[in-house]
Amino acid sequence: MTSILCVDDSEMILQMVSKVLESSGRLVETARDGDEALEKIAAREPALIVLDWEMPRVSGLEVCRAVKGNPFTARIPILMLTGQSDISNKIQGFEAGADDYLGKPSHPLELQARVEALLRLVQRESDRNPSSGLPGARAVRTEIERRVAAGEPFALCYIDLDHFKPFADSFGFDVADRVIEQTGAALCDAILEATQISNISDERRRAERRSAATPKSDRRTTPQTTHFAGHIGGDDFLVITDVQSAENIARACAAEFRKVIARILGDKITKAGHFSGLDREGRSREFPLAGLTTAIVVIDPATWVSTAHIGAFAAEVKRQAKNQNAGVVVQVA
Repeated sequence: MTSILCVDDSEMILQMVSKVLESSGRLVETARDGDEALEKIAAREPALIVLDWEMPRVSGLEVCRAVKGNPFTARIPILMLTGQSDISNKIQGFEAGADDYLGKPSHPLELQARVEALLRLVQRESDRNPSSGLPGARAVRTEIERRVAAGEPFALCYIDLDHFKPFADSFGFDVADRVIEQTGAALCDAILEATQISNISDERRRAERRSAATPKSDRRTTPQTTHFAGHIGGDDFLVITDVQSAENIARACAAEFRKVIARILGDKITKAGHFSGLDREGRSREFPLAGLTTAIVVIDPATWVSTAHIGAFAAEVKRQAKNQNAGVVVQVA
């Protein structure tokens, strides 16, 4: 059971937070000041800390700095509670390492939603693919199951880099690794482009790119509430989105991938549009360059079987698309 530490000098707040979070199956421990909080964190590392800003002796800000300054506890998310609306205080909290803020008094449903969002984020961060920086297979499975439970149809875009093995053999694994790494960022850019996010600053675009690697339900009030990019492994990527956006996102992904290849290989090779390599039988042949194949599977939760079933179905759709050189194929599961 997930353990959450709530730190506040108000007994009423401790009881309210404990009641709300325990109702969703969480184990809640409490501390009434910063010293006690640090002792409990040292004794048993919580999955998340709900931390009051103003407390006697050791303040919430000091606790936050101590937790985030320790490399062994820095990954613990901190939801800061504060009755102060001054923006400078919030900035201080974020600079100290707070991951989110919630004002006092707070609505129980908002408290629960923010805690769940932070816990999901931590789980995905621990499951990121080291090559691309995108969420890995476990996080992908969790996201699919979450959407099925929500009961609304959605689309799964299963993306494969065409002829990647001969590409890696021909250009070397250092180049191949760079392609995989930059493809992760390219998919996030494609989601932004396809959903018509424009006219934002460079700083915000970088922030949007990072957060495009997580389900947008974690960014509750933004327009991008339905998009998730993941990296299953190797040259297999996946985007989960709403049915209406799927084809636009798939085509935007292909366009962004061509930019990745051009950046890494240069204009001369890219303009040639092909490269020489060995096929599966070891014969030398020409392969087209910078291609993606995307199998879009529309999933209706009412007919859901399992992630294994969907995975097998999507793999077969992708195989058919590759055989037809179709680029993008849409099927209903």
